[in-house]
Amino acid sequence: MIKNVIFDVGKVLVEYDPDSYMERLGFDLKTRQAVNQAMFQNPLWEESDRGKLSTEELLKKFIFNAKEYKEEITKAYQMVGDTIELFPYSVAWIKELKQRGYRVYILSNYAEITYEQTKEKMEFLPYVDGAVFSFQCKWIKPEREIYEELCRKYSIEPRESVFLDDRLDNIEQARNLGFFGIQFESYEQAVRELERILNQK
Repeated sequence: MIKNVIFDVGKVLVEYDPDSYMERLGFDLKTRQAVNQAMFQNPLWEESDRGKLSTEELLKKFIFNAKEYKEEITKAYQMVGDTIELFPYSVAWIKELKQRGYRVYILSNYAEITYEQTKEKMEFLPYVDGAVFSFQCKWIKPEREIYEELCRKYSIEPRESVFLDDRLDNIEQARNLGFFGIQFESYEQAVRELERILNQK
């Protein structure tokens, strides 16, 4: 019997769109490509979610990747929370699951600077039963330890839980650990698959 529904945040409950953000900053295509390579699409970006490096250290490393774009990288990083906007369905979806008696949790790779700039935008947070953000525990998905931290912290049984994430590697790890997993592609698709699992006897 399913008791818990666990959500990733980025591209599931909030839109994450660095390119549109950089367009709003006035960056041309060449600049956007350079900043993406140096920061948003660089392997270091995922490591920033781990929370072991300070904001200052990370910015220095991003700039090192493209020194000629120091000004643009600094500008983009300082207000990086503007890459994120709440999806219109998110709060209602979580409230509806709560009203039906399910416990709802967050398990998300998230950098501290982004969290501080977007925690007010994440209007669903007051309605969830708990959350583990990667920068807090120093592990990132799909490392098994971050899933185990969620289970330990909130006494969650994986076999009683459904996990939704946009990334297949994160879903596969969850399934390896005993969770039901749904790779999020769209709200309609995810609701359909979630309801199928919840309605299983």
